[in-house]
Amino acid sequence: MKLGLNLGYWQRNADDATESVLAAERLGYDSVWTAEAYGSDVFTPLAWYGARTTRIKLGTSIAQISARPPVTTAMTAMTLDHLTGGRLLLGVGASGPQVVEGWYGQPFARPLARTREYVEIMRKVWRREEPVTGDGPHYPLPLPGELGKPLKLITHPLRSDIPVYLGAEGPKNVALAAEVGQGWLPLFAFPEKIEEMYGESLAGAQEGFDIAAMVMVMISDDVRSALDVVKTMLTLYIGGMGAKQRNFHADIIGRMGYAEAAEHIQALYLAGRRDEAFRAIPDELADGISLVGPPARIKERLELWHRSPVTSLLVMGPRDEPSLKLVRDLVLN
Repeated sequence: MKLGLNLGYWQRNADDATESVLAAERLGYDSVWTAEAYGSDVFTPLAWYGARTTRIKLGTSIAQISARPPVTTAMTAMTLDHLTGGRLLLGVGASGPQVVEGWYGQPFARPLARTREYVEIMRKVWRREEPVTGDGPHYPLPLPGELGKPLKLITHPLRSDIPVYLGAEGPKNVALAAEVGQGWLPLFAFPEKIEEMYGESLAGAQEGFDIAAMVMVMISDDVRSALDVVKTMLTLYIGGMGAKQRNFHADIIGRMGYAEAAEHIQALYLAGRRDEAFRAIPDELADGISLVGPPARIKERLELWHRSPVTSLLVMGPRDEPSLKLVRDLVLN
């Protein structure tokens, strides 16, 4: 299993994680990942950290496809990959309708078809075999009936096959990741349930397909308090990160076997009863998707992850070098 450090969103000047990234590189972590929603972008922090490192891979988790046309993401990815010596792992995803329609002012319809078309165009850009054209309905190139003509990327990419990962939660999206991507970035992974939930979707994955699961890690003798931190995060995602009619995070929790709880949690949260929503999160759910407690407990629970299809563990939480070293030793040894 490979080990990565997931930094999430960059929040402010004080959130410069350079020392954590340098520590992770010294300790042999395979990758570091950043995120975007409607605050910091996903590429700028990676350029910052990439300029200060030499080996660790640099992942986007995720670049939202509605934020940029596919050629823009392809150019940005090519540039960053070149500057960092071929270290980019490009995670892309559709996000959700509240962000796509509310922040980017773009339609959310047909996210699977848009994602497929998006990835196809990016790969055409990187291959430089001919001027890029696209006859799909979402990203037509050149724009029909206007003055544009097909163009070819001016710069030769360092790699014509930059690895593409898809952030996906639904079975059809996961199947698309297995079909067109080099990896899948699940936000919530319950290791014992992955095969049951996604085995059919992952059946077509190519050899070497990377399932890079994000997991919250908290090293603490106080298991109760650590679980409460995970439950606080779940309360927000299940209750408020999505519209009442369409919340992909609540849907995935339902597919894990907690559909009734997810519906109840969302109803409480949207009614302003957030403390009750927090208390309604099942402990076994919070424990199942995280690694919390003293080192011996985490080591024991890691066996579930090692027996699962997960191939990369992207840890969220630890930032100081001693904690990163302990996590490394627990995961890799």
